[in-house]
Amino acid sequence: MSRRRKPHFEDDMDETWLIPYADLLTLLLALFIILFASSQVDSKKYEQIMRSLNSAFNGGVSFFEQSSIVQVAVNPATETKKKDEDAKSEQSDRENAARKEMAELQELQKKLDQYIRDNRLSTQLETKLTSDMLKITIRDNALFASGSATVKPEARKLAVAIADMLTQYPQYEIEVAGHTDNVPIRNAEFETNWDLSAKRALNFMKILLDNEKLGADRFRAIGYGEYRPIDTNDTAEGRAKNRRVEVSIMRTIKEEIETIGTTPGQ
Repeated sequence: MSRRRKPHFEDDMDETWLIPYADLLTLLLALFIILFASSQVDSKKYEQIMRSLNSAFNGGVSFFEQSSIVQVAVNPATETKKKDEDAKSEQSDRENAARKEMAELQELQKKLDQYIRDNRLSTQLETKLTSDMLKITIRDNALFASGSATVKPEARKLAVAIADMLTQYPQYEIEVAGHTDNVPIRNAEFETNWDLSAKRALNFMKILLDNEKLGADRFRAIGYGEYRPIDTNDTAEGRAKNRRVEVSIMRTIKEEIETIGTTPGQ
């Protein structure tokens, strides 16, 4: 009895299409997982995913193979809020420092005004506190003879008193400025009012610096000549006001405030 032979199928079913189909399903699954995990997909993330899928289809390196580092997206609103808070904190620190500085200069102004009153110098000295500086204005007749830059012996006491007060405030820079009226100078020592004003400022500054507690690096002397008047030069009284030496304690923190006030010493 012969063995029955199993039928032979000439055409087997082609199942090679299952491989790319499975790859496609895997990629689609990955896409859905990413979309589900992301609370918000912005345009950059979407572009990145699409590049990854396109690369995978074309046999390149996908985004998932590029890096194992997970980038955490920063909420722009949170970042902006932090910057605002930092700016407010910095502004608050600056305002506190400005208030402290103003209080110190107000204290120094009170000391100077008290010295002016005690020594009856209200017609010769005055103080003025502004947003930029505390300025001490000294009439030239209190310091110098006419046409001279030599500080009078009796005026040295004033310079020493000012220097003693300045030692308590070492953080401020000091400018000593000389000013004249517009009457031309006529003597052998000075060719112009500029020369006279500069020499007067320098000589007064040197007396301040006789105090060893004051650092010379904080000081500068400058002559403005006749070019920064505070009154008219058409009258004798106005010219007398313009002839002066100003000692300015410069603020380190500038702020927009009104002038605190001018005190002529009472």
